Amino acid sequence: MTSPTTDIAPGKLFSPWEWLLAFRYLRAKRKSLGVGLISAIAFTAIALAIAVLIIVMSVMNGFRSELLSRILGFNGHAYVQGQAIFEQTYPPTVTRLRAVPGVVSVTPLVESQTIALGRVATGAMVRGMAPEDLKNQPMIVNNIKAGSLTDFGKGEYGGNVILMGNRLAEFLGVQAGESITLAAYGGAATPLGGSRVVQKDYVVGGIFSVGMAEYDQTYILMPLAQAQAFFGRGGDVDIIEVMVADPDHINRVVPLLRPAAGEGGVVSTWQDRNASYWEALQVERNMIRIIMMLIVAIAALNIISALVMLVKNKERDIAILRTIGASQGSIMRVFLISGAAIGVTAAPVGVVLGVLFCIYITPIQHFIEWVTGVLVFNPDVYFLTSMPAKLDWGEVWLVFAWTLSISILVTLYPSWRASRTDPVEALRYE
Repeated sequence: MTSPTTDIAPGKLFSPWEWLLAFRYLRAKRKSLGVGLISAIAFTAIALAIAVLIIVMSVMNGFRSELLSRILGFNGHAYVQGQAIFEQTYPPTVTRLRAVPGVVSVTPLVESQTIALGRVATGAMVRGMAPEDLKNQPMIVNNIKAGSLTDFGKGEYGGNVILMGNRLAEFLGVQAGESITLAAYGGAATPLGGSRVVQKDYVVGGIFSVGMAEYDQTYILMPLAQAQAFFGRGGDVDIIEVMVADPDHINRVVPLLRPAAGEGGVVSTWQDRNASYWEALQVERNMIRIIMMLIVAIAALNIISALVMLVKNKERDIAILRTIGASQGSIMRVFLISGAAIGVTAAPVGVVLGVLFCIYITPIQHFIEWVTGVLVFNPDVYFLTSMPAKLDWGEVWLVFAWTLSISILVTLYPSWRASRTDPVEALRYE
């Protein structure tokens, strides 16, 4: 007996009857409850895997974006050292650097460690900058939580008003308007050749919070002239900080900064200082993406189980269809539609779940912390005060396309096996 090969609906890649039959097979009946259950499991697994992939990648993107914006908002994008930091050389160097195209601000700094004494004592980092340069630091100016910048830089040698991070102020037990004592090595050398300890009282004029624990619990801002006097720098600075319009492409500006830095000036960038950190972060991001995409593929493998059971249950139907004129291609397309439909319908559901979770991630975080009483995102560990999430729609479309592709791919072999069913063998014992 030769099996017929003519198609019931010739001339169409996917005939209406193929679609109708495929979706009919997906409906659970008494004899195919197992198929329906496995299909539901596959649907749920794929949707959740997609949602988790989108959430994880968005959190990674948000973490990188927030970390980068806060680090580059508080610190410079390029740094000039060497012969350019001395009293006679740094003022003209600053002028030349400010004239470089793409440069937003240039700030001479004095940076040194100190001991801060409030109700307790702790180490801190003092950053000395001119009051006019502080105004070009929106990360600080726009995040003053207590006090003000009014008296910063007023008085002899810049006065005695300082700013500090909110976490440092909380640890020291001081508030805006109160005094603290700073102690450090500085000033003239002792007769024995060592450095003497300088100790002075300062007024906390303002308290800032940049949203990054590492800075909020470490830094104190002091007028440049006062920092030079306190640490015994004379008229020198420790570094010249440069901010540019596009820090992601800082290497385009570096060739222009080097001539402006003058002879003996050394130029470095934020990428140079944090190269290993950012490379590790990028490698971690890529590996997590690959792992999560494999999880989506594993979830899609459940479609094979559902499809194999469906083919087994429908062997008699396949044989009848073949005897009345359905081609092997038609049978294959019927089961291809049945299997792929699970992934195709699960993909948008997973995308919606993932996107909604990312949009409302902060309220979700607060709700979980309220219910469990445990910090989900500890700022002492992750350096940020809240869990960030940044949707990359290119990645969302990539996840969607990957899911559709893998859902169709895993159905090919079971569908092909269904099309090879021998009607004679299938009907022999019927």
